[in-house]
Amino acid sequence: MLLRLLYLGFVLGLGVAVRGQQSQADVAAPASAVAVTKGDYSLAAQDVVKITVFREDDLTTVARIGGDGVVHFPLIGAVRIGGKTVRQAIAVIEEELKKDYFVAPQVSVTVTEFAKHRFSILGQVKTPGTYELLAHTEVDLIQAIAMAGGYTRSANPSKIIVKRALAGEERIIRVNGKDLTRDGKTKSFAVLPGDTIVVAENFF
Repeated sequence: MLLRLLYLGFVLGLGVAVRGQQSQADVAAPASAVAVTKGDYSLAAQDVVKITVFREDDLTTVARIGGDGVVHFPLIGAVRIGGKTVRQAIAVIEEELKKDYFVAPQVSVTVTEFAKHRFSILGQVKTPGTYELLAHTEVDLIQAIAMAGGYTRSANPSKIIVKRALAGEERIIRVNGKDLTRDGKTKSFAVLPGDTIVVAENFF
């Protein structure tokens, strides 16, 4: 009987301890740093972000960053976060909220969908078409050709044209693919979002 009472007391005491730990965890304030996206990630146009304020669930906003870098957030309206790191975006929103609404807001910014950038590769490659890259992913011309399956047998790697929009105008850039890998030293020509790559045919 005594052993049963001691065991019951142990179980009840353990339950109280567990409930006490849970209640402390429930009220613990979250850090303002982002859990999913690193703080030094630079936010880009077309990224989808989730913005929250601790203990202010009605302010939670999921929005796509516009081409001008702007999102709209309750109370403060338009706020420009495109081009800023996650940490900088958090700081900007917190400062705006401090002006008229909160003393010490704790803001969290998480990227729920990363923007995708596209480039096209046409001509003498095995799988011509349009390819997608996540924002901030760097791909050079040789890698882009590899993504398209590599050259066809009739390709002329020394004659590659890259069509690129610069300052609102289309520019034509001529690239010698052979030079990029000559002498075993791989040089680099970066592919940018919106580029159209055309690999010429080798006329015998």
